[in-house]
Amino acid sequence: MVPELNGKCVQVAAPAVADSDGDDERDYPVLTRESILSAPDVDIEYVQVPEWKGGLYVRNLSGTQRDAFENACAKARRGGALDVRGLMTRYVVLTACDADGTAVFTDADVDALNAKSARALSRVFDAAQRVNAMTDEDVENLLGNSGSDPSDDSGSS
Repeated sequence: MVPELNGKCVQVAAPAVADSDGDDERDYPVLTRESILSAPDVDIEYVQVPEWKGGLYVRNLSGTQRDAFENACAKARRGGALDVRGLMTRYVVLTACDADGTAVFTDADVDALNAKSARALSRVFDAAQRVNAMTDEDVENLLGNSGSDPSDDSGSS
């Protein structure tokens, strides 16, 4: 947000951010609207799953996808219909992908995946959490185990 002074926008210096060397020089340019909207920001991480004798990739969700997932959890919780047994698997379905970032599962695969090894699903879920910067506290909020409601904070702002 650009501050206003007497109805005029004023330029405010961006705060210095310490880089990996610990000094306060900026390593990156100040971004424009166009550079942000055109930036390739999909992260994909390979996950070894020994229980399945191989591995797969997980990707970060878009803001829209994460909002939809969190809002669906909040709505189900309010209606008393949140099935926590499938929460981890639904997140795996949303994030599991091939090397190009294309989804490998659909919603129709949730029941079949639920029948697979919990340890294997946990490995994939943990990687998906990491790639999506979803903390354990975020998971607790989705499950309704805290006082905060994830539908109040979209996570994409």
